[in-house]
Amino acid sequence: MPKTNTLVKICGLTSEEQALQVAKIGAHAIGIISVKESPRYIPAIKKKKIFQALESSYPNIERVSVVQNCPIETIIKNFLGNPSETIIQLHGDEDIDYCKKIKREIPNIGLWKAFRIKTEKDLDKIKPFEDFVDAILLDSWNKETYGGSGKKIKPIYLKNLNFSKPWWLAGGISIEWINEILTDIKPDGLDISSSIEISPGLKDIKKTKALIKFLKKN
Repeated sequence: MPKTNTLVKICGLTSEEQALQVAKIGAHAIGIISVKESPRYIPAIKKKKIFQALESSYPNIERVSVVQNCPIETIIKNFLGNPSETIIQLHGDEDIDYCKKIKREIPNIGLWKAFRIKTEKDLDKIKPFEDFVDAILLDSWNKETYGGSGKKIKPIYLKNLNFSKPWWLAGGISIEWINEILTDIKPDGLDISSSIEISPGLKDIKKTKALIKFLKKN
């Protein structure tokens, strides 16, 4: 298999120590959950401290704040000026007007939009968003949670996808699935969370290191 340039995002970190460890291992992006209903949620003050530590030690890593169905005025207020994040990831039911307004009001920060895929028809909803986001993230559909469930999208839905923006694959990504992902699906990036956890928000650093090392070898 040829070497891949697939990017890696480790999401749902909850401590500064682990964030720095994951950055050192070679992740390209680190995500922190700003959704109170999530078991991986951490408050804004702690998130800012983690992102500032990353910015200081690993300035090139993307610092991703994951939000879900948040009032748009709150988003604009929190991310204007000099935010510690480089990316806002919308992981809820935000519509195109929501994305347009964020791009207009906060042009200095990247915007990623997640889509939960239950059936192949869900992929048809993505195209209209492409002009108003910087990247697309495909996650599995789960009635109990918007993300971090560890469930995979059916691989048959993921072959021959073609977007005008970079796209990330999330949902149950593990070493056992990597070869198929790189050979048949070929996303631009992998968003990994629950498959490398000891418990929600606490990553198994050895497993994380092994996965990133395995990915970079292939």
